[in-house]
Amino acid sequence: MPMLEGASIICFAHDWGGDPTSKTHIMRILAEKNRVLWVSSIGMRRPSASGRDVRRLLTKVRVALRGSRRVAPNLSVFNPLVLPFPGTPGVEALNTTILSSSIRYLSRRLGLTRPILWSFLPNVARLVGRLGEGMVVYHCVDEYSAFAGVAREKLQRMERELIRKSHVVFTSSEELAQERRAYNPQTFFVSHAVDVAHFSRALASDTTPPPDVAGLKRPVIGFFGLIAEWIDLSLLREIALARPEWSVVLIGKATTDLTPVRDVPNVHLLGQKPYEALPGYCKAFDVGLIPFRLNELTRKANPLKLREYLAAGLPVVSSDLPEVRRYERLVRVASGVDGFIHAVEAALEEGTDTARRVRVEAMRSESWEARVDELSRRIMAARRREPGAR
Repeated sequence: MPMLEGASIICFAHDWGGDPTSKTHIMRILAEKNRVLWVSSIGMRRPSASGRDVRRLLTKVRVALRGSRRVAPNLSVFNPLVLPFPGTPGVEALNTTILSSSIRYLSRRLGLTRPILWSFLPNVARLVGRLGEGMVVYHCVDEYSAFAGVAREKLQRMERELIRKSHVVFTSSEELAQERRAYNPQTFFVSHAVDVAHFSRALASDTTPPPDVAGLKRPVIGFFGLIAEWIDLSLLREIALARPEWSVVLIGKATTDLTPVRDVPNVHLLGQKPYEALPGYCKAFDVGLIPFRLNELTRKANPLKLREYLAAGLPVVSSDLPEVRRYERLVRVASGVDGFIHAVEAALEEGTDTARRVRVEAMRSESWEARVDELSRRIMAARRREPGAR
């Protein structure tokens, strides 16, 4: 069945920019044959007085004043300006009015007719029916109510309302699907995917490790991604102290306190790197790590980096997550300091060229294009099932 074509899509997601996420990959592909308006984050938590939150708020104001901008031939990005007090009834009503009016105006300007309201955020139920949409898709990629700083019960209520109003619901993990299916039987698990062509460049002879990792002592045990509260930095500290001959490399933006690993000589905090540079860093890694804490949020997560490591040919050692277990043939699952150390030592024995290529080939069928085809098939089936969804 062909990919969705000729549709208009209003996508609610995170702020545009930074490293591509599942949302970015999906919408970029859909924009090849459809018109997409990407609405950047409308916020799920109240900002604090922290410097980081104040800077982010000022940035959002500055960007919002620019209006919408085109980032690809059929893909425009809109950064709305809303009052940052989610869950407050009067504020919610005002934000809904502002958002619906501005999005309807942009839709007319961009020629979007009877659009699909496709939300990756759980808090847009108030907008359903106010955007002239012909269909509602909720695409859940996290247990949003488990994030720090959100009003858990209010967010759960908003999400359940959106699930009930949706023609189809997608989730990125089976656990997320099982829970949401109770509110909408048209709920489907559609896993994340990977850009194999991009990450398999780690195996190319002309790809070289960047200078800040090229000279590190081997083996190099690496992680890339958002360094947030779900990353077990205490675990990484203990691993690094127990194996001082290893280089532990952390790449990514940090939104949590890095104190546990700052004073460890063989832990290297390299900060955020461009997506284009990641294959070179993967070439420098001997093992890719997914050192997640085990909690409600991570148990329902599906780490994007799992397939990216594998597409780069890397052996992987991960915390014991349900979605990682699906790849037990390719990944070593571990818990605790000793468990991780033993798993890494075993993984280091699997660094042959043959083993690397086996991992890459295993990812060939998990392309983003294949996932978008699957999503399209479900959406078109929902259109046939629901006469009002057009």
